Amino acid sequence: MFIVALPIIQLNNEPFSKLTLIGIVGIIIWIIGFYFESVGDYQLKIFKANPENKGKIMDQGLWSYTRHPNYFGEATMWWGLGIISFFSGSSILVFLSPITITYLLLFVSGVPMLEKSFANRPGYKEYAEKTPVFFPWFPKKD
Repeated sequence: MFIVALPIIQLNNEPFSKLTLIGIVGIIIWIIGFYFESVGDYQLKIFKANPENKGKIMDQGLWSYTRHPNYFGEATMWWGLGIISFFSGSSILVFLSPITITYLLLFVSGVPMLEKSFANRPGYKEYAEKTPVFFPWFPKKD
């Protein structure tokens, strides 16, 4: 947990001097991540609440640009915090946090587990073929 929380710990331990351009870039990256995570979760909640969607694959909204917008958003938020923290005077070690989070989401607990659980669902293969797994991009045309 310490590694993941490192940017926040460092930000809380450093006296605030001034907001730099790089700090603003970090904030924008964090906001983009927050958007993907919160909007992705909200879109999925609305989709699941509709009984007509039972057993269907969510492929609308942010889910048409990435199969895991909420995981992409989570990782992006930590990258934003890392950038803000590092350029506020913290050690480069603060980047261990977003590296760890991104690694876990991409290769351990997030994406691999969901991809495996959805692999045999009807329509998922087609969805996976046209939609990027993690980093948002335009869907491939049929």
